[in-house]
Amino acid sequence: MKNFEIFRKKYKKMIKKMYLGSSLCKKMIFKSFSRFNVVSTLLFIVLAITCGYVYLYNEGVNVSDVNVAQISNLYAKDSEGVCDLYDGKWVLDESGTYPLYNASQCPFAENSFNCLANGRGDKGYLKWRWKPNNCDVLRFDVGVMLEKLRGKRVVFVGDSLSRTQWESMICMLMNGVDDKKSVYEINGNKISKKIRYLGVRFSTHNFTVEFYRSVFLVKIGSVPKHSPKRVKSTIKLDELDGIRSKWIDSDILVFNTGHWWNRAKLFEIGCYFKVGGRLKLGMSTIDAYTTALNTWASWVESMIDTDRTRVFFRTFEGSHWSGPHGHTCKVTKMPTFGSKSEYRSQFSDIIKKVVNNMAVPVTAMHVTPMGSFRSDAHVGTWSDNPTVPDCSHWCLPGVPDAWNEILFSYL
Repeated sequence: MKNFEIFRKKYKKMIKKMYLGSSLCKKMIFKSFSRFNVVSTLLFIVLAITCGYVYLYNEGVNVSDVNVAQISNLYAKDSEGVCDLYDGKWVLDESGTYPLYNASQCPFAENSFNCLANGRGDKGYLKWRWKPNNCDVLRFDVGVMLEKLRGKRVVFVGDSLSRTQWESMICMLMNGVDDKKSVYEINGNKISKKIRYLGVRFSTHNFTVEFYRSVFLVKIGSVPKHSPKRVKSTIKLDELDGIRSKWIDSDILVFNTGHWWNRAKLFEIGCYFKVGGRLKLGMSTIDAYTTALNTWASWVESMIDTDRTRVFFRTFEGSHWSGPHGHTCKVTKMPTFGSKSEYRSQFSDIIKKVVNNMAVPVTAMHVTPMGSFRSDAHVGTWSDNPTVPDCSHWCLPGVPDAWNEILFSYL
């Protein structure tokens, strides 16, 4: 947000000078050509544009980059404060814009997340748009984004929630492609929950959108000799995942991890932490998560060329499990409209702190408050296995589309 404010002030100053410059040009023209109204009007228009162009050129601004959409976005702020894309509410949008795609027509949307195809009757959850309090997220323009991504490599790294965002992005972009067969998985693979790599190529625009499954981001390690019998596996908190080299040469790099950092997926199945080759049996998941995130941050600082690669880390997504043991999944018909402070995540707080302390530019996408309102948008029993309710993942189309709209606004 600090960088945004700097750019806002810069553009405000620039536009003000452009206006003064064009006003000066206008006076010059009308003084010289006052008797020739038609000609003077035309000359004024030409000269005003020229003055503006010359100013931008002298200021070192790429004129092709200054367009109405960007300037509108910079000024999409009211008097109450600067734009925080993550401080807002969900608003009902009846314009026909949403949903942004039909999951049944997108071959890269998992059946597990296609709630309508799996029998969900109500469609109200598809009509909600994320609205920041003091500004607006730029409306998604598929044609603009296809061109913006031409020749690039977009990489998502993380758990199944990262895979959901990856699927959402592909489906959003496919709406702008006439020849759907020109979009294909590089290795001919079908989407799988277990596969470690999936890459979809948009051949007409020469870019790929890839997903690497790395649920902890750090490396799964071996069990040291003479370990207690309860130790079945370990997580090496001081070493990043072995597939990390695959993430380096990318243009847009989006990370996430969080949902596997709990007792059920760690201690209850005999998985414990290891640092420096030594077991840390008493280490909490919060301390372990912090150590892992610092390992990730050090790797990004040393291995990623942030002049080329835009790096993002999406914060922990809110789930809505309830009941005495957290096993009840009740999907509502409407979003909740409580305070965002009702849902906080220690994981998200750690992500923001680590990112803020990094020596290179990384953007934390703080989507945690957004998800906390959407108890209506989870898969629930509308998956390909209705006997297993799901209050962690999101229906597609749905909440992950809003994450991608924000991601596109950064680009």
